[in-house]
Amino acid sequence: MRILLIEDDQMLGGAIRDHVAAQGHAVDWVTRLDDASDARAAMPYDIILLDLNLPDGRGLDFLRQLRKRGDATPVMILTAMDQLSMRLDGLNAGADDYLVKPFDLSELLARLGAVARRYGGNPNPLLTIGPLELDQARRFAAVDGRNLDLTAREWGVLERLAQHPGMLVSRSQLEDTLFAFGAEVESNAVEVYVSRLRKKLAVDLIHTERGLGYRLGVK
Repeated sequence: MRILLIEDDQMLGGAIRDHVAAQGHAVDWVTRLDDASDARAAMPYDIILLDLNLPDGRGLDFLRQLRKRGDATPVMILTAMDQLSMRLDGLNAGADDYLVKPFDLSELLARLGAVARRYGGNPNPLLTIGPLELDQARRFAAVDGRNLDLTAREWGVLERLAQHPGMLVSRSQLEDTLFAFGAEVESNAVEVYVSRLRKKLAVDLIHTERGLGYRLGVK
């Protein structure tokens, strides 16, 4: 997933970015709403993590503007304000989830996955494509019952392809899933991860459309 994190607390923002990125996701972290607006205009995101009190405005106003423009990107609010009225305000403004600080980073990851699956139209974390089985909640993959030992970025590539079985996923889309703004990306990075995945899968599931991208499925 590509995630936009809007959080002005340096310690918390850094911890969230590092922990989520370590799971193979691309995280773009900004501390101001004007920077968030610029990032959103430049890049589609799978989910937005939104603090409510930012140096240049209120997170709820940013959320309301998103929804007013018809932007349906899932938004999870992260805030220390745990009053029922605040939670209701956030949900009524269009938030998809509301997590009160302090929180455990493992809970954040679980909620991120759940929100993304609901938004994608398939709340079931289990995916099956031919002999391949993926459990997105447990980050577990197996082929014909054989467990796959995947790195975070290998998992990111496989999960993105598995979420769109039979559909073309371009190299740039995979790069957007894996790498945040400013990251140094080798020109053949995606090809390297796909090659490693093919060796670990040991079955013909990832198909290259030369010059276009990749498809996951059984021919």
